[in-house]
Amino acid sequence: MMMSVRNGAGAATSGGNHGLQRAIIVGIIAFLTLIDLFATQAILPTLTRHYGVSPADMALAVNSSTIGMAVASLAVALLSRRLNRRTGIVVSLSLLALPTLLLANAPDLTIFTTLRIVQGLLMATAFTLTLAYLGEELSMEEAPRAFAAYITGNVASNLIGRLLSASLADHFGLATNFYVFAGLNLLGAGLALLAIHPAMRLTGTEPLGQAVASVRKHFSNPLTRSSFLIGFCILFVFIGTFSFVNFVLVRPPLSIGQMSIGFVYLVFLPSIVTTPLAGKLVAQLGTRASLLIGLGAAALGQPLLLTGNLAAVLLGLSIIGVGTFFAQATATGLASRAADGDKGAASGIYLASYFSGGLAGSAVLGQIFDRFGWTACVAAMTFVLAIALWISFRLAPAAKQ
Repeated sequence: MMMSVRNGAGAATSGGNHGLQRAIIVGIIAFLTLIDLFATQAILPTLTRHYGVSPADMALAVNSSTIGMAVASLAVALLSRRLNRRTGIVVSLSLLALPTLLLANAPDLTIFTTLRIVQGLLMATAFTLTLAYLGEELSMEEAPRAFAAYITGNVASNLIGRLLSASLADHFGLATNFYVFAGLNLLGAGLALLAIHPAMRLTGTEPLGQAVASVRKHFSNPLTRSSFLIGFCILFVFIGTFSFVNFVLVRPPLSIGQMSIGFVYLVFLPSIVTTPLAGKLVAQLGTRASLLIGLGAAALGQPLLLTGNLAAVLLGLSIIGVGTFFAQATATGLASRAADGDKGAASGIYLASYFSGGLAGSAVLGQIFDRFGWTACVAAMTFVLAIALWISFRLAPAAKQ
C-alpha cells in the first residue's frame, strides 16, 4: 500500500476510495510520528515526584522536545531541496526509538531534558518532511483534506498517547511506558517505508545563500508570515493549557487520581470529528473565517478552566482542543498553499514557529503558574489567543487560500 498521490505526469489521482485510503494512511503516520510529543504530559505529576523538582521545571523538561522540533524544522526549511522525503521520514522515525528507550532510565533531569530535545529533533524532521511531501504532491483541491487528515492523526496521538502513557505508568511504571513508545516509533518507521511512494524528485542542491533567500521570501509574504505567527500562538496556548492543567486536576478542589488524568484526555474525542472538517470549511468560507472560528472557540473555552467544577473544566478543555486543532489544520495548510515556491521551506518555517510557541508557552507560563497561579496563566493564554485572532482578522476577508 503506497501513499502515491499523483498519477503519470503529476495528474491528481481520482476516486473516493483511494482518497479515503490515502487520508487514513496520512493520519496514521502523523499519529505514530507525534505520539511521543504530548503523551508524557499526562504523567507530569508522576515525573515531578520521581525527579523531585517543581512543576515548572518538570514541565519545561518534558516540553523541551519543542526546542529540538523548532531547530529541526528550521534546518529542514534551509535544506529542504536537498532532503529525500521518504528516506528522511523513515530514518528519523527509526532513530527516534533510541532516545525514547533511554528515557526509561534517565538518571536525572538534565539527561531527561537532553533526550527529549533529541526526540524533538527527530520527530520534527519526519513531521516537516511529510508536510512538504503532501504540499508538493497534492493538488490545490486535494491538499486541504490531506492536511486536515494529518492534523487529525496529531489529535489522535494526543488522546491515545496520553491515555496509554497514564495507564502504562500507573500499572507498570515509568520505564515500561517508554519501552512501549519506542516500539511505536519503530512501527511508524515501518509504515512510512511501506506507505510513502518514493516519487518526490528533488529539484537540486541549491547553495545555502539561495536557501536563506527562500526563507526570507516566505517571511516577506504577508500570508505565510501570518501563518507563522498564528502557529506560534496556537501551540503557546495548547502547551500551557494541557501541561499545567494536570497540576490543577490533582489538587483540591478537583483532586483526581493519576489514572483519571489519563481519562480526562477523552476531551480530545470531539476534535477527532471536527478537525477533518477544516479542509471543507476553508474551501467554503475561506481561511480567515476558519481561523476565526477555531481560535474564537479556544478563547471561549478558557474561562471554564477557572470554575473549580470538574464537568466545566472538562468542557473547557474539550472546546479548547477543538478550537486549537481546527486552527492548526487551517494555518498549516495556509503556510503551504500560500507559499510562493519551495513549499518544503514554508512548512519548515511554519513548524519552527509553531514549536517555538510551545517552548515559549512552557517557559513563560510555567513561571506564571509557579509565581502567580492558574488564574494568571489562563489570563495570559487568553491574551495570546486575542493576538492570534487579531492577526487572523487582518487576512483578506474572502481569501480561500
